[in-house]
Amino acid sequence: MDNLRQPTKAIICAAGLGTRFLPQTKAMPKEMLPIIDKPVIQLIVEQAVAAGVTDIIIVTGSTKRSIEDHFDRSDELEAELREKGKNDKADQIKAIAELANFIYIRQKGSPKGNARPILNAKHLINDNEPFFVFFADDFFRSKTAWPLQLKEAYNKTGKSVISLIEVDKKDADKYGMAEIGNEINERVFKLNGLVEKPGEDKTPSSFASVGSYLLTPDIIPIIAKEIVGVGGEITLADSINELARLDEVYGCFIDGVWHDTGDQLKYLKAVVDVALESSAYGNDFADYLRQRLR
Repeated sequence: MDNLRQPTKAIICAAGLGTRFLPQTKAMPKEMLPIIDKPVIQLIVEQAVAAGVTDIIIVTGSTKRSIEDHFDRSDELEAELREKGKNDKADQIKAIAELANFIYIRQKGSPKGNARPILNAKHLINDNEPFFVFFADDFFRSKTAWPLQLKEAYNKTGKSVISLIEVDKKDADKYGMAEIGNEINERVFKLNGLVEKPGEDKTPSSFASVGSYLLTPDIIPIIAKEIVGVGGEITLADSINELARLDEVYGCFIDGVWHDTGDQLKYLKAVVDVALESSAYGNDFADYLRQRLR
């Protein structure tokens, strides 16, 4: 679509306590859990930047200072690395700080819910500006950056787009399940609505919504109504359903493998999958796993 404004801002929701990973997360944010040598949140930032994002708005809570430190310059560490001849490492940590402009906001207000960070950051979003929203504990492994896939769908439709994955219907009690409408192409569909954790017998499809969105600003007044849903929280799913009733919303089936690092088993799977894809040590690691599993 001609003259369609492109998204350059991303809100990353990073205020959760990470209680499933206690005691590790007592002093370290769950968003800083490493996927080999990069924290989860850095993987998300890198993929957002690949889709043209220049401003990263991270909505945090208490005990999250290390996120700010991670994306800041560390002149002393850089200097020490260069003094030891480790210029590649110095360049690497310098590049992290130069990925984007980073803005930090403390989450506040009630009722809580995964739509609250958008209200906290809405003063940074212009009236006609689309923006990404990511949850800081899940990501896709994909050849094409998954935010870029969302942006391509947005450029076809001019409307809000959410990421979808296919799941076994027996797991429909774990996700917001999509009611699918007209097909735009093989990966992009009109979204009639989301049904929260309906269970196998009541799910409208086998397609689940996961934590990546490219939203148009007309969703902000809907979120601002602070309509309380299931669990006494304000949720993106409820606001997306309202937007779908008033206008159009689309779902994009992401070409890639989705990882949720929100609990121990899923986190371990993500680490193993990423390790196996490494050109440096993936083959050796696969050999080790084969020997270990014997």
